[in-house]
Amino acid sequence: MTTDPDVPDDVFADVLKQITHFVHSRVVPRELAIMATDAIPDDLRRQAAEMGLFGYAIPQEWGGLGLDLTQDVEVAMELGYTSLSLRSMFGTNNGIAGQVLVGFGTDEQKSQWLPGIASGEIVASFALTESGAGSNPSGLRTTAKSDGDDWVINGAKRFITNATTASLFVVFARTDPAPDSGNGIAVFLVPAGASGVEVGVKDAKMGQEGSRTADVTFDDVRVGPEALVGGDAAVGYRAAMTILARGRIHIAALAVGQAQRALDESVAYAATSTQGGVPIGEFQLVQAMLADMATGVMAGRSLVRDAARAWVDGTDRRIAPSVAKLFCTEMVGKVADLAVQVHGGTGYMREVPVERIYRDVRLLRLYEGTSEIQRLIIGGGLVRAEQKKTS
Repeated sequence: MTTDPDVPDDVFADVLKQITHFVHSRVVPRELAIMATDAIPDDLRRQAAEMGLFGYAIPQEWGGLGLDLTQDVEVAMELGYTSLSLRSMFGTNNGIAGQVLVGFGTDEQKSQWLPGIASGEIVASFALTESGAGSNPSGLRTTAKSDGDDWVINGAKRFITNATTASLFVVFARTDPAPDSGNGIAVFLVPAGASGVEVGVKDAKMGQEGSRTADVTFDDVRVGPEALVGGDAAVGYRAAMTILARGRIHIAALAVGQAQRALDESVAYAATSTQGGVPIGEFQLVQAMLADMATGVMAGRSLVRDAARAWVDGTDRRIAPSVAKLFCTEMVGKVADLAVQVHGGTGYMREVPVERIYRDVRLLRLYEGTSEIQRLIIGGGLVRAEQKKTS
């Protein structure tokens, strides 16, 4: 069933234009500084907050812009054009952390947390991944033990985005005692300042400088019943699967944005750089590489838009997100590789945009479910759908 977005098309067009201008005029010129300092400058953070970017996908009733997923992906493709760490700064607020509250929180939980999340006053982190549980949440070892009306959480999370600046952790844990039915995974809202919460040092990563990730440990962290998302321990696993699927479409859109940037950089370089007095873009094998890059970008953009529409109208919220993420994140890896090839030795130099893109996009095939997990979701889903027809 299709529904009209809260933000009309003409208003959204103006919002998107402002975001595009911000990315190209304010962020792109600062990319080297972001990479060198491994941080987003404070003035860019303030401007992003003033523009509503910390809450663009949060409903308007809670202080956000209220963009739906078809609009979200258009924003993501623009944000993906520059350093991915910019988007990471507010990505969890709009995405996998904020959407858990939007989709599964109680009215009280929404009113307590969502306005601050939308304004950027609160940074929310999605604490799901563990050393033995990444793409498959069923391997969780973090526990939440019932103690009267309270819950006591123990465990360790890793690679948690924005952990070092988080105000709120959206924590997934296995309930103890285990329920009679279901998988026993619940989700809790844990303030970063709660006793027993410890955030580790910032991770040193291959790329995405400026994006802060770290380990988070929970040592006898006591929270009240109001911390249980939805007021129901059975909500957790369904929330994780639903929000991760939505996030996969968003990540696919980011991949398209990065691929477009890599293509643009490569076309500009091929048109101006010469070998033997001839622009390398005149060489047919270079043209072939550019053609393959452009084909991937255009196919990815169409796929992302189709998957977003299927999510919004409810026709496909499982297979299409995985298809989009699988194709687009694999595509951008190939495009980034070709971009370095077009640039030759120049493309291997640290301050050249395609070198950064080459490193940054490698992560896209890993988080929100690896490419291998996406293949299992797609293939298994197709088989099960066919079996239902014949059963």
